[in-house]
Amino acid sequence: MSELIVDTDKFARLRGARRIWAVGPIHGESDRLRDLHSKISSRFEPGDRLVYLGNVLGRGPDVAGAVDEVLAFRRAVMAADGMFAADVAILRGAQEEMWQKLLQLQLALNPAEVFDWMISQGVGPTLEAYGGSVADGRAAARSGAAMCARWTAGLRDRVHARSGHTELMSALRRAAVSVGTDGVARLLFVSAGIDPSRPLEAQKDSFWWPPGELETLEGPYGNFARVVGGFDRVARGIVETPFTVTLDGGAGRGGSLHAVCVDAAGAIGETLEA
Repeated sequence: MSELIVDTDKFARLRGARRIWAVGPIHGESDRLRDLHSKISSRFEPGDRLVYLGNVLGRGPDVAGAVDEVLAFRRAVMAADGMFAADVAILRGAQEEMWQKLLQLQLALNPAEVFDWMISQGVGPTLEAYGGSVADGRAAARSGAAMCARWTAGLRDRVHARSGHTELMSALRRAAVSVGTDGVARLLFVSAGIDPSRPLEAQKDSFWWPPGELETLEGPYGNFARVVGGFDRVARGIVETPFTVTLDGGAGRGGSLHAVCVDAAGAIGETLEA
């Protein structure tokens, strides 16, 4: 296998990982995330890496608190000897993708329809976490580009007022690859799935809205031994196939939050639940 060259502005590269901890969709469940972080912290070892599989935002009761908890744990992990910023990857999920689009709603061709669709997909709790309301947003979306732009500018100001939140959103990656010391990528981490007919650089929205369920992958995707994904629309918990792992217990939707620890070849060594 040859070395995989990726755009590091879009994709995280986890180099020399002995093990990788992958955290499933959080959806604003700050208490569950804090509990899960405590369990990971007691097990985290030198050579380990950490990936959040997107959807930190949306649906749950404490979106801003979940972001704060991700930032705090990332700082704690980075403080360990031998750790670097690139050893922790935070992926963009569908909730983060929609939130970024919501902050630019005035640019949409039909902002009212786009806004209503986003609310139906769970963006409302994120909006409220940053001091907005569905009613005000709906009114702004129907009041023309100038009014909509003023409303989104206010939202961006409130996000910026939360320390680290704007920076975290700017640092999100579309996917993460685990790269061995030989430069060969062996594992792919995604938020929801992939389109197996497209190369990595051409996935685009397939990372958030894939054409099918990840576990239907019938063989390896490219040279990757395994694809590890987060969001599962029916939230079945940890689902493992020879070529994939998904881990969505339904956090933010009445269920639990999961994490798995995989080795450099993609084998699951440990599972956690909060």
